[in-house]
Amino acid sequence: MEQICLEDRKTLVIKGATKVVSSTSTQAVVEVSDSNLTILGSNIEVTKLDLENKEVVFGGKFNCLKYTQKAEKQGLLKRLFK
Repeated sequence: MEQICLEDRKTLVIKGATKVVSSTSTQAVVEVSDSNLTILGSNIEVTKLDLENKEVVFGGKFNCLKYTQKAEKQGLLKRLFK
């Protein structure tokens, strides 16, 4: 379970994060529970990363937060014989 707090569209606090998958100045992807949370905006930066306590804090200007299912990992044979 995660908790998300967005303050004035400038600070985003995510509690319950298990991994930061990627982060650029316009997009970040954070793994939470069984989903990925995609964050879109501008000047996005990680200001605090504490995965022991499952907390990530981002700064920037945020436009969109979107949940997506994590892609299932497929074995080599499944990918070859699609």
